[in-house]
Amino acid sequence: MNRIVHPIEQESYRRLRARLDTSHFPPLTRAVVERVIHSAADLEYATDLVTDEDDLVRAHAALHAGAPVVVDVEMVGAGITRRETVCRLRDAESGAGLTRSARAIRLAYEQVGPGALWVIGNAPTALEELLALDAAPALVIGLPVGFVGAVESKAALRESGLPAVSNVSEKGGSAVAAAALNALLYHPTSPEETP
Repeated sequence: MNRIVHPIEQESYRRLRARLDTSHFPPLTRAVVERVIHSAADLEYATDLVTDEDDLVRAHAALHAGAPVVVDVEMVGAGITRRETVCRLRDAESGAGLTRSARAIRLAYEQVGPGALWVIGNAPTALEELLALDAAPALVIGLPVGFVGAVESKAALRESGLPAVSNVSEKGGSAVAAAALNALLYHPTSPEETP
């Protein structure tokens, strides 16, 4: 992907790296950690995020091979640049023990099937529903924000063994979830490319 990095973004990353040494992270983990920190101006994400480099390598390949990207809310989709996303929240209604967000996840899975990248930054119930499905994701970016259910849903994601990016605290949200996916989008697919 040919991407021109604006001078303000370059300066922001320079300042981030001046305040926090991220050089010990493997390449894709570093890209995700730095982009999430950049999106939130929150250095604590360096120790709050949970990633696995091997999962990120496989997800990066799937993403660049055209795997679908599903988001829980349109705000997450709006933050993902240069890639179409699937969001079924407008089509969903709550009922039968499911929140509207959970129902939207079911609808999205019916549409895309296995192998998608799922980006959840808003609703813990969306993440819980995804975990209840046998979705066989390429990656789950599970970063819902909140004081009710967010920590628990992210812990369940880590315990599931699915390839994932999550965090330990209540923090999260649409911007950081989109940033994690964008880090994989922007990361070069060959050594000749520049980030």
